[in-house]
Amino acid sequence: MDNFDDIKIEDGGLGEESQQPSYKPPTMFQMMFSKLTGDMRFAGIFFIISGGISCLSIIGAVIGIPIIFMGIRIREAADQFDMFKSTNNPQALRMGFELQAKYFKIQKIIMIVYICLIVLYFIIIIVIMSMGFGSFYNDFEQLSYLK
Repeated sequence: MDNFDDIKIEDGGLGEESQQPSYKPPTMFQMMFSKLTGDMRFAGIFFIISGGISCLSIIGAVIGIPIIFMGIRIREAADQFDMFKSTNNPQALRMGFELQAKYFKIQKIIMIVYICLIVLYFIIIIVIMSMGFGSFYNDFEQLSYLK
C-alpha cells in the first residue's frame, strides 16, 4: 500500500486511462470520494468553531486548542484529497492520508483525556456525596441523643 502511483480517480481507481473522450457518469467511488471530502470539511469547520468556543474559558483551552488543531488537520486532509482528485498526484493522496492520521491521533488523545476527566468527575462526586451523607448521619445521631 506504499505505492499510490497506479491509483486514478477518473476511471474509478483502477489505473487505466480511458481512450474515449465521451462523457462517463461518475462512478460510485467518485461520488463517495466527493462526499467524504465534503464531510471532512464540515467536520473541520465544526471542530475549529467548537474548539474556539471551548477556548473562551481558561480550563476549556486545555481541550479547545487540540480540537482546533484537529479541525485544521482534517480540513487540510480534505484539501489534499481534492487535489488528488483533480490532478491524480499520488503525493497528494499520501499527504491526505498522513494528515488524516494526525487528525485521528489528536482525536485519540482527546478521547483519553475526556475519559480521565469523566472518571475524575465521578470520583469527586462520590467523595462529596459520602462526606455529605457522613455529616448528615452525624447530625442525625446528635439529634437522637437529645431525645
